[in-house]
Amino acid sequence: MTNKSQHSKSSIIWIILLLLVIGGLVWWNLSQRSEMQEMVEQMTIEKEELQEEYEDLAIQFDGYQELDIRNDSLQDLLSREKQRVQDLLEELRQTKASNARKIAELKKELATVRAVMKDYVRQIDSLNATNARLTEENQLVRRENQQMRSRNERLAEANNALTETVTRASMLEIISCNLTTLNKNDHKTRMASHIRKLQFDFTIAKNITCTPGLKDLYARITDPNGDLLEQSEAHTFPFESEEIYYSLMQQIEYTGEAYSGSCYCWIDEAKSGFYTIDFFCEGNLIGSFPFQLKK
Repeated sequence: MTNKSQHSKSSIIWIILLLLVIGGLVWWNLSQRSEMQEMVEQMTIEKEELQEEYEDLAIQFDGYQELDIRNDSLQDLLSREKQRVQDLLEELRQTKASNARKIAELKKELATVRAVMKDYVRQIDSLNATNARLTEENQLVRRENQQMRSRNERLAEANNALTETVTRASMLEIISCNLTTLNKNDHKTRMASHIRKLQFDFTIAKNITCTPGLKDLYARITDPNGDLLEQSEAHTFPFESEEIYYSLMQQIEYTGEAYSGSCYCWIDEAKSGFYTIDFFCEGNLIGSFPFQLKK
């Protein structure tokens, strides 16, 4: 009887221990499920936040592409990075929230794209600053060209006034100037696209009151936009207490008799329209002639 009672007590103890083990396993399993559920919920939140960051980045790329970026290479880089963001965003959308490793990789990719975009923003800002500076310089050049055109008008008026004075008698005067347009082989051509050299055949009037000797003859040639051809910082001569630019210079021997000569000007790209050549000698405007290049 005693043995039977002891056996019964032993069985009860084992059953209790078994129940405790089973209970512990059930509790551990429920605890693990709870932790897993919390982890999935956290990863879901992280995925949604990461997706919003990618979408914001895509919008930023759209904004920069709408800017007037005058740099084809930079535009192409922006387009490629924008497509990369779209591809990563689509990959993120298809990734399950429980795939922590993949989400971590996409988060690293986002940091890389942001770093690249930061560099592009720096380049765009630098490019915009350069464009602003060039725009200001272009406006300055246009103002200077306008001032030069105004000066040419004043010079023409001054020349007309000088013809009425006695001092005109001692000045040289170019009474005719004919233009011949040449190609790169020095053959005559009338097509503006083929013109590479301008030949001016001029005649200086007889003037026995002018002091004979070597004379420096300067010519200024302006194109249809009012820009000076062959402009160089070293190519200047004195006129009206200033140093102004010239297109070409030629030294002639003047004896007081009528003088005929030729001068040449190379031109990289001829524009169709009206040009002007102004001749200067000894600080005076001695001739002004318009000519036209046709298409």
